Amino acid sequence: MVTSQGRPQTSGPAGLARRQVLAAGAAMLLHPGAARAAHHDLLTIASKAGEVVLSRADLEALPQHSFVTTTIWTAEALTFSGPSLQAVLAAAGIVTGKVELIAINDYRVVINVTELGAEAPILATRLNGQPFSRRQKGPLWLVYPYDSDPAFQNEIVYARSIWQIVRIQSMPE
Repeated sequence: MVTSQGRPQTSGPAGLARRQVLAAGAAMLLHPGAARAAHHDLLTIASKAGEVVLSRADLEALPQHSFVTTTIWTAEALTFSGPSLQAVLAAAGIVTGKVELIAINDYRVVINVTELGAEAPILATRLNGQPFSRRQKGPLWLVYPYDSDPAFQNEIVYARSIWQIVRIQSMPE
């Protein structure tokens, strides 16, 4: 709103809203982490070196892999796309040891980094070409190409196929 003198109103509801917007903008400039959070951080990776927080854009900037496979949790074959877990961990400086993947519901799996391939499993960020929601087991799901090899069709692999992943942490060696 504008006063009768043509200046922006600085009191009342309109002035308060303006000040709040300006304060929020200044806070984002002073604290880039706050601005980054607005871009939907998806995954925190913790290691001895510290924490790395990745957004969808960060994950999609890594080399992408796609495959069509059925799962024991879905009714039909689906196309899963995303970076390999190996590439995600390497980007965070984790190339040896074991990692624990943690879902939003606190389900946890431990995987030895040496068991990861360059192309599988992937940290799926897309389902049939589209980002997917928590209701669809997203936005991050560790998926193996189950149909491509009988080695991916066992209880150990199925138990590791964690969805709704929010955190990965390296385990002490």
